[in-house]
Amino acid sequence: MIKFDKVSYSFPQKDLYTDVSFTIEEGQHCAFIGASGSGKSTLIDIIMDPEKYVFDGNVEMEPSLKIGYVSQFSQRDKDKETTVFEYIAEEFIKLENEIATLCAEMGTSDDIETLLEKYQEALDAFDAIDGDNYENNINKKLNAANLTTHKDRMISELSGGEFKLIQVIKEMLNNPDLMIMDEPDVFLDFENLNSLKNLINSHKKTILVITHNRYLLNHCFNKIIHLENTELQEFDGRYIDYNFSLLQTKIELQEMAIADEEEIARNEELIKILREKATYNADASRGRALKARVKIQERLEANRIKHPFVDIKQPYINLETNNEIEEEIIALKTDNLGISFDEVLLQNVNFEIKSNDKVAIIGTNGVGKTTLLKQIFKNNNDAIKIDENIKLAYLSQMQSEVVNESNTILQEFYDVGFETYGEIRRYLGRYGFSSDILTQKIESLSGGEKNILQLAKVSASKANMLLMDEPTSHLDIYSQMALEKAISNYKGAILMISHDYHFIVNCADYVLLIEDKTIRKMSMRKFRKMIYANHFDKDYLQIEEKKKALEMDIASALRDTDFERARSLSEKLEEIIKSL
Repeated sequence: MIKFDKVSYSFPQKDLYTDVSFTIEEGQHCAFIGASGSGKSTLIDIIMDPEKYVFDGNVEMEPSLKIGYVSQFSQRDKDKETTVFEYIAEEFIKLENEIATLCAEMGTSDDIETLLEKYQEALDAFDAIDGDNYENNINKKLNAANLTTHKDRMISELSGGEFKLIQVIKEMLNNPDLMIMDEPDVFLDFENLNSLKNLINSHKKTILVITHNRYLLNHCFNKIIHLENTELQEFDGRYIDYNFSLLQTKIELQEMAIADEEEIARNEELIKILREKATYNADASRGRALKARVKIQERLEANRIKHPFVDIKQPYINLETNNEIEEEIIALKTDNLGISFDEVLLQNVNFEIKSNDKVAIIGTNGVGKTTLLKQIFKNNNDAIKIDENIKLAYLSQMQSEVVNESNTILQEFYDVGFETYGEIRRYLGRYGFSSDILTQKIESLSGGEKNILQLAKVSASKANMLLMDEPTSHLDIYSQMALEKAISNYKGAILMISHDYHFIVNCADYVLLIEDKTIRKMSMRKFRKMIYANHFDKDYLQIEEKKKALEMDIASALRDTDFERARSLSEKLEEIIKSL
């Protein structure tokens, strides 16, 4: 269906791909993974419109290939009020009306031949998307996504997560040969994430999905395309098996790399000895021996083990505060808080957060989580009490609310209070932003890079209470792990919205559940039981936690160059993977 052959592509400031090759066959469900900013969305853009881009290499696609696309950023036409059913059925209704109009015209026109041709084209288009059964097909998809009751709701009434699923359904029913989705899981609650899984698995045609979501990766795909460090590799099989294969390769290659380093060090010592001898004795044979040894060293250096999919650098994320509070205080308290707009969102909300608490707000899409967080940050409601020693910082799921996307990266951090270019370069260099891209506009960054930039800005504020709305959104798996570590080390309070089960379990002391227009505190034990009962399989989640813990232990063993332990742990990991 699609073939990339040795494709290379660069921006002025950055090489994205070097001789990448892969194929997508009909019927495959492909996951497209890689670090934030590695160029996944750009490669999708090339597939969507190859004529627009200047690249080296060859891209082959079937000429009649019909592509459906769901963007990572949901957009609604606010001027076009319509129901869910009408929105999904837009193409079907349009063709129905066109066919009816052409029938009417044929009854009165003399140019029957032209009208018949248009009529047949419209019929063919209607048939290609199974138009005769479209109402039944829409009902089936809505049922698979647990959205049957939303059929007659207005699009404007949907939450962001619900609208994302409706977009997926609409594109699927238009029957594309290839369905492309760019991070469709972002901001989905637990129930909607399961609905997305069901939609992907029920789709019989080819799918290519950019995602960092482990749950989807483990349950939806039979091919992995991995873009990293300007190179690409493809794997036919499950993500679980690919990830294990990558880990095995890492153990083998790092063991070989240690041997290489030892050989290089030994050779360096020989060169040093030969140079010293050549200094005192200019014998031609000594010169030849030195030259030969230098050539051997050059060859060893050139062949030093390096693998782009093993040397994946976990980004640096640090959350700093200048105002650590030694004695625990109540940082934030609400007293019968109510929030209303056109209707009551929240009422009788009472909770308190201490100065070292890490708390996750959970609830279905659209219940008012983001609105609550914004109200706390504005701090202009008498029912919200924030201690005078507390300084707040805010991270938004709508990245443009925190960073000015028309600014360059450099300008954004001058505006924060950094005084010199060198200071900014050193600070952002730790977060993976090279000096080459500091003059780049923020709008040109990937979603994950913008989130890392937000985290860098939040940290620079040195606040001692962080309000974080979906902090893992758009972040690759390595960045998510780095953020978990940063939250664990943070010496302040955090109130965060998240729909990522593993992130919540690893980072939160307890959760605040928004339900029935109010909030109740829930222990992590009760949270787990609720998730097991309502959303995800208990055995899967517990096995996945054991699997992740083993992966971390293997990484630790590799850091200590304890390869025997790494291999032993890897055998245990293989047994766990078999149970998945």
